[in-house]
Amino acid sequence: MATLKAQFKTAVTNSKKLSARPDNATLLKIYSLYKQATEGDCSGKRPGLLDPVGRAKWDAWDKLKGTGTDEAMQDYVDLIESLG
Repeated sequence: MATLKAQFKTAVTNSKKLSARPDNATLLKIYSLYKQATEGDCSGKRPGLLDPVGRAKWDAWDKLKGTGTDEAMQDYVDLIESLG
């Protein structure tokens, strides 16, 4: 069985090859799980009202605060596999 890091790397590659574009909520989940898995807890200031996309991304990532790297990687892998 492949290691979690190898599965994650494969899932990242596969995320760029999805047959259909996921809805915005799913895209935010993909983004936030990727950021949590690769950078850890959300940091920096929350974007202002004039940046609604940045704000939505920051909020989605911030909701995962405290989630471990391995858990975020596994959730990301599972999500991409369910979309593929």
